[in-house]
Amino acid sequence: MILGSASRDLLQQSSETLAGRIGYYYLGGLRLTDVGAENMQKLWLRGSFPRAFTAQTDEQTRMWHDNYITTFLERDIPQLGIRIPANELRRFWLMLSHYHGQLLNYSELATSFGVSDHTVKRYVDILCGTFMARTIQPWHTNIGKRTLKRPKLYIRDSGILHRLLPVDSMDALLSHPRLGASWEGFALETVCRSLNKRDDEVYFWRAYDGSEVDLFWQNDGKNWAVEFKYADAPRLNKSMQAAANDLELTHLWIIYPGSQRYRLTEKITVLPLKEIGVEWKYTIIC
Repeated sequence: MILGSASRDLLQQSSETLAGRIGYYYLGGLRLTDVGAENMQKLWLRGSFPRAFTAQTDEQTRMWHDNYITTFLERDIPQLGIRIPANELRRFWLMLSHYHGQLLNYSELATSFGVSDHTVKRYVDILCGTFMARTIQPWHTNIGKRTLKRPKLYIRDSGILHRLLPVDSMDALLSHPRLGASWEGFALETVCRSLNKRDDEVYFWRAYDGSEVDLFWQNDGKNWAVEFKYADAPRLNKSMQAAANDLELTHLWIIYPGSQRYRLTEKITVLPLKEIGVEWKYTIIC
């Protein structure tokens, strides 16, 4: 058994291939089911790292995040054989936090950061490979509509995202211009972990006419999708109806921070995030 972020180095030192003799299990942080629905806002603000979540005060959480980011950049990254100045990767990571939940444009990022497209792609790959960020690829299907081809980017842990922005309290988060994007990323991670899908098995879909879904996957030959809304009571709109029809969805779920589940149509249901658990895909979807 090989544990931890150094596993890549250990595997490289092995003289034998482990193909067919190794399995992978990706362990994330705390789940909503671990801390209880009553702690959803706290988990969203502080993130899923146990020491950040269980800190006695928000100030202690901030200190832990600062120390974690510094250690990750100055020790973990070099130990993986990646030679990038810590301050440079920190500045890039900080800039990337402002693109959370947006389409990834390597050229735009390269211009903003003053480096080449290749360098930007390499930095994004490093952060994704070390589980600090994730990219979700667009779903392509022949449905007679032009769709966007660029991936979307997210900072995986909401606590790290909030420290980079920076957001230090729930009041600050609720008044922040990136509130909706923060909620989308937090809810997306919750749903992805409950589905137990690999990163390359989930997608998003967006057409040029504006119709979209934030998360799309296939299961047992059927199409499913989720749209994330930070709203008191999401309502049916043309984008939802178009996505349900164009993607031939078995069901579309609108995930929001409220407490009531209700149907918008036969195939579209509004669902509170706190109802998303490990068993969600079995009791609701399949």
